[in-house]
Amino acid sequence: MRFLMVGDIVGAPGRRAVRENVPALRSGMKIDFVIANGENAAGGNGITREVAKELLSCGVDVLTMGNHVWNHKEALNYIAGEERMVRPLNYPPGAPGAGVRIFELETVKIAVVNCSGRIFMASLDCPFRAMDQVLNALEGKAGIILVDFHAEATSEKVAMGWHLAGRVAAVCGTHTHVQTADERVLPGGTAYITDVGMTGPRDSVIGVKRELVLEKFISQLPRRFEVAVGLYQFNAVLIDIDAETGEAVEIRRIQNYE
Repeated sequence: MRFLMVGDIVGAPGRRAVRENVPALRSGMKIDFVIANGENAAGGNGITREVAKELLSCGVDVLTMGNHVWNHKEALNYIAGEERMVRPLNYPPGAPGAGVRIFELETVKIAVVNCSGRIFMASLDCPFRAMDQVLNALEGKAGIILVDFHAEATSEKVAMGWHLAGRVAAVCGTHTHVQTADERVLPGGTAYITDVGMTGPRDSVIGVKRELVLEKFISQLPRRFEVAVGLYQFNAVLIDIDAETGEAVEIRRIQNYE
C-alpha cells in the first residue's frame, strides 16, 4: 500500500498547493491514503470548518494537527465531531476530539496517531508514555499505524523514532516547516523522517512574510506575523507499506514547486 504524508499546510498558498498536487499524485502514483498536517491551514494559524472541508475535498483522507489546534474557537466543536481530524493525543483528558482515529481501507485497518512534543513547546503529558498507552490500546485493532509527531526539537523527534521502531509503520515529524534529508526505514520496518517540511509560500520564512520576521529579529520588538504570498512549495513523503506485515518498505521525499 502507498501512503502520502503532506507537511504543514500554511495559509492560502498551502491550500492551493494541496489542490494542485494531491489529486494528481493520488492518480499518478497510485496512492491509497493521504494524511496532511493542517494546523496552520487557516491564515497560517489554526484551522476552521471551511478550511478543513476544502482540504478533505481535495483528496486528503485525514488531517492531523499540533500546537495551534485550538487557535480558532470554532475548532473546539468541529474537531470533536469530525472523524477525519486527529489532534495531539497527549492533551489532558477532556480535550475535544481524539488523538487516534482508525480507518478501514479494503481489508486493512489504518490507525492515524497525532502526538505533540514537549521541548520548547507546551507542557503536555509525556508523549513517550502517551504513545505506549495508545499502542497498547490499538493492539489487534489496526494492521498499519502511522504517527505524526508534532515537535520542535530534532532530538526529541529522533528519540521518538527509535522509541517506536518496529512498533509502528511510520513516524513523520512535523512543526518546524523545513524538510529534513534523513528519511530512512528503521529496524523493524518503521519509516522515519525528522520533519516532512512545509506546504505553503516558498519565498518566506517558514510561511511568514520574510520582511516581518527580519524586522522582529533585528529590532527584537513584537511584530504581528502574516502569511506570505506568491509561489508555493509542496513538501511531503511517500511511504510504501506491506499491508500484510504492517511494515514500511520505503520512504521517499517529495518537493514540488510552483
